[in-house]
Amino acid sequence: MLFGIIFIGFSCVKDKPDDPIKPQVTLSNGHKTYITNEGKFGGNTASVSLYDLGNGQIIDDIYKIQNNNAVLGDVCQSMIKANNNFYLVVNNSGKIVVVGADDFKLKATITGFTSPRFILPVTFQKAYVSDLYSNSISIIDLNTNTKTGTIACGGWTEQMTLIYNKAFITNQKRNYTYIVNTVNDQIMDSVNVGIYSGSILIDKNSKIWVLSSGDKSNSILGKLSRINPVNLQTEATFTFATNDVPSNLCINAGKDTLYFLNSHVYRVEISSASLPTSAFISSAGNNFYGLGVNDKDFTIYLSDAIDYIQKSTIMVYQANGQQKTTFKAGINASGFYFE
Repeated sequence: MLFGIIFIGFSCVKDKPDDPIKPQVTLSNGHKTYITNEGKFGGNTASVSLYDLGNGQIIDDIYKIQNNNAVLGDVCQSMIKANNNFYLVVNNSGKIVVVGADDFKLKATITGFTSPRFILPVTFQKAYVSDLYSNSISIIDLNTNTKTGTIACGGWTEQMTLIYNKAFITNQKRNYTYIVNTVNDQIMDSVNVGIYSGSILIDKNSKIWVLSSGDKSNSILGKLSRINPVNLQTEATFTFATNDVPSNLCINAGKDTLYFLNSHVYRVEISSASLPTSAFISSAGNNFYGLGVNDKDFTIYLSDAIDYIQKSTIMVYQANGQQKTTFKAGINASGFYFE
């Protein structure tokens, strides 16, 4: 992907100063990492940073640059790519911003949500959107970029994944992961995985993994569950210790090793019989907030939110845990999309 733009300001008014010339954005043909920055809650400071691995360039707030200084909104929660568009879920603004994948310019805005969280394409034409407050999953048309319906689902729905025409949907406020038949858009079943489940993914054996943080204040322990998506049976459950609050479950490019945050970064092979007892990457005083594992080259990305006010620090590690590079992104960087 390659795009560039030059903004040159000028005026015919004699006494009006020229607008500053903005630098040209020129991208390489190498892989890219997009970083979703939540910004300050209520401050309309959400943004997307771009790390161009081909030339090492870091572009801060690519949306603002490519859209004439337009503001993205309040809390950029997540992003995905579908039909050569990027879909940016802007949580506290209650919208999804659609931009072209080739130039990051605004193409559409989808509204009608309460507090959207994540988006899951289930066909080339249809996607589901989870929500914090609406007690439902929204259905959107990817061709018209409009909301077309809802699926009732009580609680705070979060991350989702798709296999065998079944959408597995986590729920922060319920003990269950819900399964939706994507043909008729109806909830068909559920699996008990524990409270505060949020992360979900599929391994190389086509098994579903769900990470539940538990409820520390009520002494409810977190769980890591493996589910068979065919018969919907829980094949394995790993229970965390009393003071653990695990989150941000990820998987490597080989889909055989899991990573998660629990103050530090831990990793565990999908064939393991127990949870890891020692950290893979120590926080070393950093405030780890986001975690991503690049499915193109096995590198590991971590965001340090620092004090939740200043710009986050992004730390990139090799697959062996050796630090590769660091750079700055936006405020409260929390998500990564690898291309």
